[in-house]
Amino acid sequence: MTISYQHLRAFHFVAREGSVTQAARRLHVSQPTLSKQIKALEDRHQIALFEGRRTPLQLTQTGRELFELTQKMFETSDRIDQLLSHDPVEVKGMLRVGSDSPFLAAELIAAVRARHPDLQATVRMANAHTSFQLLREAQVDVAINADPPTDDAFLRVPLHRDRLGAALPFDHPMAERAVYPLRHITDDVLLSREEGSRTRSAMERLLDHHKLVPRAVLEMHTRETIREGIARGVGMSFIYERECPPDQRIVFKPLDIEGEDVHLTSYLVYPMERRRAPLTQVALQAVEVIRLSVGYRTDK
Repeated sequence: MTISYQHLRAFHFVAREGSVTQAARRLHVSQPTLSKQIKALEDRHQIALFEGRRTPLQLTQTGRELFELTQKMFETSDRIDQLLSHDPVEVKGMLRVGSDSPFLAAELIAAVRARHPDLQATVRMANAHTSFQLLREAQVDVAINADPPTDDAFLRVPLHRDRLGAALPFDHPMAERAVYPLRHITDDVLLSREEGSRTRSAMERLLDHHKLVPRAVLEMHTRETIREGIARGVGMSFIYERECPPDQRIVFKPLDIEGEDVHLTSYLVYPMERRRAPLTQVALQAVEVIRLSVGYRTDK
């Protein structure tokens, strides 16, 4: 009895994602199409592969055994494809990027367009959690994420390493100091990002570790709002150096916490099954360009 490759592919991605909706987005097909392919596979072989149809989908014993085999099957298929693929592939279409850093997103698009000027691109900005979720839901092709969660379905390459520092109004009492004394936060109004922001999480861990409480905290969400708030003397904030572009109204100071790691690494993240897709390769080539640029080395 011949086994349909398309049916196995549908099963594999639904089993891996635990959701027909998620798998459909990954494969760029409709949900009804995937559901019909899985039903056809079950009917043809008189087996049940899933325990019901409620998300998150649970595999039956037969489903788990089949999933182990399809994992090996598609990994081998990828290796064969890599071995036999020598001809350059024409890059066309739209590169969709999700990012938690406007600066790195702009650098990535600039590097991509320099090599492929006819390639279209879109960028969706969000915090680290949301931008990774966009990638998980296949709403973007690649994501730029600060310290993304570990997930076997995705690969990542380091893009840039940045350090946390203090951004102060130009006339702040500590503006002339070489470093910002962290204890001074008890006299300052702290401007904070929203819940879910990696910058906010790093800032809160730092203050908790040193048992320091700001004089007041104002939540202002976006980087742009916080920078403008600093420039207008509303308060100060802890932000990453790359997020503090030159502005005569703002000074950026290192923190007086020698020996503590206050760095954050940003990565380009992409789905494992799309690692050899032309658009993914274009993004990876752009990463190499960025990493060789002054100020973007991951080892500084």
